[in-house]
Amino acid sequence: MSVTDAERTDEDAVRPADLKAFTADDLERFVESRGYPAYRGRQLREWLFRHRARSFEEMHTLPKSLRAALRDGAFIRTITATHRARSTDGTIKTLFRLSSGRSIETVLIPDLDENGQPRRMTVCVSSQVGCAMGCVFCATGRMGFQENLTASEIVDQVLDADDLARAEFGRALTNVVFMGMGEPMLNLDAVLGSVGLMTDPSVLGLSPKRITVSTVGLAQRIRDLADVSSGVKLAVSLHAPDDAKRSSIMPVNRRSKTDLRALRDALLYYAAQTGQPVTYEYCMFEGFNDGESDADNLARVTQWVPSKVNLIMYNEVPGTGFKRTDEPTLNRFIARLVDRGVRVTVRRSRGQDIAAACGQLAVEGQSR
Repeated sequence: MSVTDAERTDEDAVRPADLKAFTADDLERFVESRGYPAYRGRQLREWLFRHRARSFEEMHTLPKSLRAALRDGAFIRTITATHRARSTDGTIKTLFRLSSGRSIETVLIPDLDENGQPRRMTVCVSSQVGCAMGCVFCATGRMGFQENLTASEIVDQVLDADDLARAEFGRALTNVVFMGMGEPMLNLDAVLGSVGLMTDPSVLGLSPKRITVSTVGLAQRIRDLADVSSGVKLAVSLHAPDDAKRSSIMPVNRRSKTDLRALRDALLYYAAQTGQPVTYEYCMFEGFNDGESDADNLARVTQWVPSKVNLIMYNEVPGTGFKRTDEPTLNRFIARLVDRGVRVTVRRSRGQDIAAACGQLAVEGQSR
């Protein structure tokens, strides 16, 4: 959501402007309010996102007087890559420091063919520092919630991953998934703002269909997402197909506004509004949610709306007590779902040796 100059308060007028938080129209109004033509705003936007400028001094196509005015009344919010870890499977995890001093992690996941050529390049981005959802199997949840990211901080992860993908694999970024640190639906305005930037042809020009937003199942926020018609895909972290089991591992399910019945009603609304299918993310936990009755209950959940199930081979987090389902049990589970007409895919672990896999992202020693 943009804020025009007319809507800014006196306090806002003296506060330095975060230029990356502005829409294209906002930037044009911003430079016009300082006596420069609107096209300078478009040039400024190109420097911010296409050229990834980190200072006004780099923006040599802008008049020196405008650069001086920008230094006096605006700033460029940036994130800084402080460490990269490379997995044996090609996955690259990047640690970023935010302007607040806190840190987040982002994961670039290359999908390579049998000849080692890239078919798809996916980045898993964070939307928050830590997470308030407290899922007992997830390392990020142990951090608690610390900070929401801005739209530009989210997009900067994607731009960095695009540069990295081109440099390391010779292929531009193709997909973005909001499956990193945090619950995206609790920072929905920033998430949608970042989607607007990613899909902007002057920034990355990604199709919304290449962007997936994952949620633990916040019913009202799913409705909100349906109402904005963003075109992104929706994934729901289900992980257990009945209220008793789901509530035992996911505190979000313990409330009537976010239990499975509420989730079902929200997904029915989402499907009606968008016409888009849903993906259920389902971590396989040994002896907990991988039995025949679990498969049957999961099959019933998939009948709510057009959907598919993405089975995730759990990446063990020390201290949680959960272990990964073995292959024979996984195969029986898949067969039972397929017999009941469920579309099933399996996500194998990527980046597990560098703690970059699903549920493993966490920044140790970071204070709240």
